[in-house]
Amino acid sequence: MNRLFCFGLGYSAAVLAHRLKAEGWRIAGTARTRDKVKDLTARGVEAYQFDAPMPHATAALAGTTHVLVSAPPTVDGDPALTHHVHDLSALSPRPQWVGYLSTTGVYGDHQGGSVDESTPTAPSSERAKRRVAAEHAWLAWGAAVNVPVQIFRLAGIYGPGQNQLVSLREGKARRIVKAGQIFSRIHVDDIATVLEASIARPNPGTIYNVCDDEPAPPHEVVEYAAALLNIDPPPAEPFEEASRSLSEMAISFYMDSKRVKNDLIKSELGVTLRYPTYREGLKALLNE
Repeated sequence: MNRLFCFGLGYSAAVLAHRLKAEGWRIAGTARTRDKVKDLTARGVEAYQFDAPMPHATAALAGTTHVLVSAPPTVDGDPALTHHVHDLSALSPRPQWVGYLSTTGVYGDHQGGSVDESTPTAPSSERAKRRVAAEHAWLAWGAAVNVPVQIFRLAGIYGPGQNQLVSLREGKARRIVKAGQIFSRIHVDDIATVLEASIARPNPGTIYNVCDDEPAPPHEVVEYAAALLNIDPPPAEPFEEASRSLSEMAISFYMDSKRVKNDLIKSELGVTLRYPTYREGLKALLNE
């Protein structure tokens, strides 16, 4: 029986896990808190707490056929490799597929220009630099132990419970305008579709951009979501003024502007996006 082990069974990983569980897979993974572990266990997941080395890692990983890594790297590197590289290397048989969830932030700022998987990385934030280092570490490990590792560079993720419709209803949405700034997005269901397609067709060492077909300025997405809700959008805020009250992470989001190309997930994996733009995605979320 196939067994998926997720280092960091969070928002994106949970959608894939739900699909595979329905197909008869065993699902295991980690969470940071005891409460989350209890919640996952109640949903039929073999859950383990992982805020440091995972206790009894050999037993926890036993029988794993596929690995998904979504936990973010720290200043000390990728936590799964840092603490459990020997446990992963000792698996017998070796995993048939390992997927690492990275970010399109590794490309840095291209002033609205296009990037694809062949574009050199040029991260502009410390978080993105850690992602590049983690990508390299996972690819090197996979090559060294002959395990097929694939990298998935995700654009901005949205979906049920995490989207501009929710932000508007909660009064948290801001319509920040920065000239020339565009950003790519991806619905969480389409992430799972890409991962399933890769599991069916592993290609060791391959990097995939995972985004929809239409990069767009963030303020346009807020305006569209407001129109769907039949409400007025929040007042427009010039970025120069809004940045005084933004977090460091939010400011870094506005520092990069690029058009991420997604041709490879279509040509190699045969993926057809269910939500090719934010419009289809938000309409579906409204109906849900």
